Amino acid sequence: MYEKQIEQLIILQQVDDEILILKDEVEKAPLELADLEAQMNEFKERRIQIDERLDILKDQKKKLGIEIEEDAGKIKKSKNKLMLASNTKEYHAMMREMDSLEKLNRNREEEKITVKEEFDRQNAAIEALNEEMSGVQEQYDALKTTLDERLAQANKKLESLGRKRKKACKVVPPPILGRYEFIRERMQNPVIVPVTQGVCHGCHIMIPPQIYNDLQKGQQILSCPNCQRLIHWQRQDESDA
Repeated sequence: MYEKQIEQLIILQQVDDEILILKDEVEKAPLELADLEAQMNEFKERRIQIDERLDILKDQKKKLGIEIEEDAGKIKKSKNKLMLASNTKEYHAMMREMDSLEKLNRNREEEKITVKEEFDRQNAAIEALNEEMSGVQEQYDALKTTLDERLAQANKKLESLGRKRKKACKVVPPPILGRYEFIRERMQNPVIVPVTQGVCHGCHIMIPPQIYNDLQKGQQILSCPNCQRLIHWQRQDESDA
């Protein structure tokens, strides 16, 4: 009966280790998807900013076009008036006005070119962003498909391990099972370890001779007085195998 209990405790520990790994995978797997979702949201924010910038540039381009057209009309009228100037003073005044309008229009034409260059840069940024978004979207879709499959497999395995765990727990006496659960919650794995040549494989410290003698009798499940883990005797030839 003692050997059966030790065997089931070892199985229980192996099952709990598997459950721990699977639960960690189930918890972390969606985080991979969340990271890609965060990237997609960042792309959307960047696209909104670019679109807003493009709207401003469109308005700016339209406004410049109207102003250039209006000033071109004013320059044309000024040229017509210039021919009707009655004296030199009036002529020079009209020339200064024309020069001012032409200079203003040249500045606007230069600004229009700058706006167009910025407009082209923003459109190029959209193309690059769309390409980047497309790549991340493909990763997201592929991961979403495999993630659903992985989670389904992990949950199925967890159900199987849960049944195996219940079966092992039925063999172990409640007091021993309680000690096992207590140690597992508070200490780093493993919970149950072998002892060979008087040395605990959990803390690697010699246990007292009397406890080692009692352990070899195989009559009760004992704990290491140093690390408090559950211990069982393992013959040297078994540990070398």
